[in-house]
Amino acid sequence: MISVHHLDRERSLGTLSGFRREFHRCLSRRADGLFELADAVLCADGPVRTLVGLPLATEDRRGHGGLYDAVNKGRIEVDRLRGALAGMPLPRAADGRLVLAVDVSPWLRPDGATRLPGPVVLPCLRPRQG
Repeated sequence: MISVHHLDRERSLGTLSGFRREFHRCLSRRADGLFELADAVLCADGPVRTLVGLPLATEDRRGHGGLYDAVNKGRIEVDRLRGALAGMPLPRAADGRLVLAVDVSPWLRPDGATRLPGPVVLPCLRPRQG
């Protein structure tokens, strides 16, 4: 028996698969290396601060040499990527309203704008200059 939820999932996976194909077409040089780099960054457990640890991720099978080769010599067709992103369907709820994502991660952002009433004290995580 096929449920409505199952059809939505199939449609979403088809949309994702189509976008991944188009994204790969936007990578004009070292496409496979850049594509695997994007997968490794997206599948990382947290923020990626350096590229050094990425070859340890299962999504990146090329090792350090292939990773740096993709970063140094790879090319992205930005206009084509812009078109691919602009062509993505907007996520909508069952009643047609837009569904927007909100970043609720606990990562500290000392430079982030806040709208809290009163004074805000944020810890400084950067080394002191001077």
